[in-house]
Amino acid sequence: MGEKFFLYDDTVDTKTRFVSFMGENSRFDLAIVKSDRYYGKSLVLDIQGNRFAIIGSDDLDEPGYLEHAYQLSEEDAAELRSFLYEVI
Repeated sequence: MGEKFFLYDDTVDTKTRFVSFMGENSRFDLAIVKSDRYYGKSLVLDIQGNRFAIIGSDDLDEPGYLEHAYQLSEEDAAELRSFLYEVI
């Protein structure tokens, strides 16, 4: 096996918030990871759905972004978007 060529290999301090809430139709179980990475955006992990995305406020304004990233209906994405506007 050959040598590995690392593009980067860093260890950073993070702040992680675990939150679970019920929307009108769905339950959301999230881990929201904040660090100095990703230009101020947060890594948002959908624990139940096994999906994640790097999200900033600009992404929340992008039509269809949450629907695509988390495979959500428009209604569920609207509930998630409303919550994320408060914490991102």
